[in-house]
Amino acid sequence: MSPGVTVAGLTLVALALVAVLAVQAEGTAPAATTARPAPVPSTSAAPSPSAPAAPSLSPLPPAAAGGSTRRVVYSIGAKQVWLVDPKKNPQVTASFTVEPGSVHPAPGSYTVYSRSATSTGTDGRQVEHVVRFTQQSGTVFGFSAAVDGATPAADPNGRTGGIRETRPDGQTLWDFAPAGTRVLVVD
Repeated sequence: MSPGVTVAGLTLVALALVAVLAVQAEGTAPAATTARPAPVPSTSAAPSPSAPAAPSLSPLPPAAAGGSTRRVVYSIGAKQVWLVDPKKNPQVTASFTVEPGSVHPAPGSYTVYSRSATSTGTDGRQVEHVVRFTQQSGTVFGFSAAVDGATPAADPNGRTGGIRETRPDGQTLWDFAPAGTRVLVVD
């Protein structure tokens, strides 16, 4: 077994253990509510030196674990979304990274109030699967996927609240979060 595979495996085990301990310390949910670690790469497939590294996904924040409400959890700092359904096992049904806008919503609990199958983003790109959850100081915050598949970094000079995900992740979130779904924003 190559050293890279060994290190990746040990890292995944350590992350899973930390997640379990954090949930137990919080006392709000059983260990089964933690996010599934990413699969360990196969020893037979060596990564290409030019292939971009896959983003590492964090376990569900302890503050967002537990509870009986189906919800979308968005971490501003981790640039990550978790889809949580307490009626499923495991409760985290999907997790993916996102590219936030130039302005962030205040941490708190919100509700999906509007959805659009297609629209135009504030950056002028055609977007799909738009799921809006709050407006603050004139900025609309919501999730969307660019039709061209781009997830560009936000313009620091603009005032955008759009949180971009890939097209497949956008479809997953769209299917998961109809109007009325809770959205929990954490730091």
